[in-house]
Amino acid sequence: MSSMRRGFMKNWFAVEAIPIYVIIGGVMVGATWYLGRLALGPTVVWTKSNPTPWNTVKPEENSKLAAVNQKFEKRFARTVLRFLRMPYPCFSWSRDKL
Repeated sequence: MSSMRRGFMKNWFAVEAIPIYVIIGGVMVGATWYLGRLALGPTVVWTKSNPTPWNTVKPEENSKLAAVNQKFEKRFARTVLRFLRMPYPCFSWSRDKL
């Protein structure tokens, strides 16, 4: 077992490459999060049953990534993906709780 580990460490593990692995991993996680956020936004239409989902956003709900100098009571979140018929986690938070 130790010879396999030594072979792996010798051929595939380089200490100087750790920052590259961390940066690439962080970029991939961030890109996945942002693309998911864009796909689930209130202006995206996935089904024809609700052709105008942006009309369900109330005036006190924030649907933007960053709200500068504006205070909203809650954040817009879809609770059920109709095309998958599965709930997904809603991350509603406010700046006061951070």
